[in-house]
Amino acid sequence: MARESNRERRERAEKFQTFNRPKLKIARTCASGKTYIDYKDTESLRRMMSGNGKILSRKRTGASAMEQRMIARAVKRARYLSLLPYVSTSG
Repeated sequence: MARESNRERRERAEKFQTFNRPKLKIARTCASGKTYIDYKDTESLRRMMSGNGKILSRKRTGASAMEQRMIARAVKRARYLSLLPYVSTSG
């Protein structure tokens, strides 16, 4: 069995493009130092959702665990008040 050289392995890996997405930050810090995410700010919440309407992961958003819970709560509250859609409408 012939072993694969490093160059061949690298060439095969370069076929696929890697897209390093910038981490999104929408957590606001008020004067007292507390972080909050407003459910009425639908434009920034929309950036925290995928195209299908799912909430993006902490790895994608760059949020801490507490901020991610606040994001989830804000998105769910905005959905309930019909400020955001539950799913995207694909025709």
